[in-house]
Amino acid sequence: MGIVSACRCWLIVLAAVAVAGCATTRTTSGGAVGVDREQTMLVSSAEVDRSAAKAYRTMMDEAQSKNLLNRNAQQTARVRAIARRLIPATAAFRGDAPGWKWEVNVVSSKELNAWCMPGGKIAVYTGLIEQLPATDDELAAVMGHEIAHALREHGREKAGQAAGLNIAAALGGALIGAYFGVDAGLGQSMIGSVGDLAFMRPNSREMEQEADRIGVELAARAGYDPAAAITLWEKMGRVSGGQPPQWLSTHPSHQSRIADLRVYAQRVQPLYLAARKSP
Repeated sequence: MGIVSACRCWLIVLAAVAVAGCATTRTTSGGAVGVDREQTMLVSSAEVDRSAAKAYRTMMDEAQSKNLLNRNAQQTARVRAIARRLIPATAAFRGDAPGWKWEVNVVSSKELNAWCMPGGKIAVYTGLIEQLPATDDELAAVMGHEIAHALREHGREKAGQAAGLNIAAALGGALIGAYFGVDAGLGQSMIGSVGDLAFMRPNSREMEQEADRIGVELAARAGYDPAAAITLWEKMGRVSGGQPPQWLSTHPSHQSRIADLRVYAQRVQPLYLAARKSP
């Protein structure tokens, strides 16, 4: 058997093992917003979390080496204070999430960008803070949305989808970099030879909708106005010329997304009011 044929057979075996080991699961409870879609996972949570932690450390170290990490102490303290209020609210969806090894950092970049890797590894770019400019409620909306992706393990779900195409690459830490579409100046080493998987970056309409809905509930439970998700989008539209930034994907459409957010922001309004009354 030739080398090429052997490699093909090995990948087929790996793919078969992955498919055989797949499991349909509910990563989160539905919450007040009722997100209850079952997900099929082909890759272990531990594997994805390890890759995410490694990728995050590499990117933060690289940002530090370029003097782009947490340059403004006031901005960093502000973002971390918002995270400290959002993280306990994750218990409404996952009992284990408040105990994750959360990390929160601010990267100096003009990009309107933010993300939360599996396991609670958060980065907020200064473009969001300075160019919009974002209120605390609006930053909570951004961060809640990104945290929701981690709670729902969308990265793990997409890694499994990639595994069906190229399992050897999918199990590598480089997939995390490709999936999150990090700043072109950061984390290039994490993309490496699997740059062809960049098409996996955009979240599906379903994943984005789930993150939107869970995000407004997290914000509300943390005492941030869930309606700020709507003003955030309106600002995004003005700053980006009517087009949503890459980190929020191209679907659903701008207007349909705002319409959905209006419905769910209103649904969680009682949670917000209750949180505001709490000492």
